[in-house]
Formats: sequence, structure tokens, C-alpha cells
Amino acid sequence: MLPKSNWAGLIPHAGSMCLLDAVLDWDAESIHATSASHARADNPLRGPHGLHAVCMAEYGAQAMAVHGALLARARGDCAVRAGMLVSVRDLVLHAEYVDALPGHLDVHASCLHAAPEGAQYDFRVAHAGRLLASGRATVMYPDPP
Repeated sequence: MLPKSNWAGLIPHAGSMCLLDAVLDWDAESIHATSASHARADNPLRGPHGLHAVCMAEYGAQAMAVHGALLARARGDCAVRAGMLVSVRDLVLHAEYVDALPGHLDVHASCLHAAPEGAQYDFRVAHAGRLLASGRATVMYPDPP
């Protein structure tokens, strides 16, 4: 397990916008992170009715960012490149609001394709074994390597 203190400085998300709490497992192709931020009152994505499940796409995107940063660090890259989320496709929601769910969320992302200009991932977010959201996201790197 990698606590947030191990990788938070590698991604651009900071403060309460850094939604993931820990990385439970990762390898060259995938990452499994956990988060309890969905239930926090200071969650910056929370609206007047709570945290809508569509926000699970951001949780998936942050898992992608952490995965890419961990891979870069493992390769010995000195600087981690900031990416821009440019597409979310095939988003399927299995809940409407998620903020009342007790405990933590499991956030999984699997790399489908990686290139110097960007990457594409499948992601899914679950709670207690129940799928909340899944989809595919693409990130592009505006700065050359």
C-alpha cells in the first residue's frame, strides 16, 4: 500500500481536490486506489444535493494520473508531465448520489494504450463490491517529453 504522502506531490491535484487516499496495488498496466473523500463535507465536487455519481469519472481520472506518475517515477523520469483530460466515453452510472455510502470507494484504472502524446484507460469505481460507475477516459500531454 502506498499512502497519499508517497505520491500526492507527483500529481497536480492538491488539498481537498486530491480525491484519492491511498494506492492499494499497481503494476505496469493498472492501479487500484481507495478513497473516502466521497463522504467528506469539503469535497469540492459536492453539489447542493450531495456528490453525484457522474463525479466518479474524476475519481477514475485521478487514478489515471497517479498511475502515470508512478510509472514515470519508476522509469526514473525527473519531471512528471501534467496531462489534460480530453475525453470520457461509455460512462455508465449505477447510482445517482454516492456521498451517503459508508466507508471507502475502490477506484480501478487499466491502461489500454499509452504513447508520448497521451493515454487511454478504462476505469471503474465500486463500493462494497457494487459497481457505481465505469467508463473510458483519454488524457493528452500538451508538453513534449
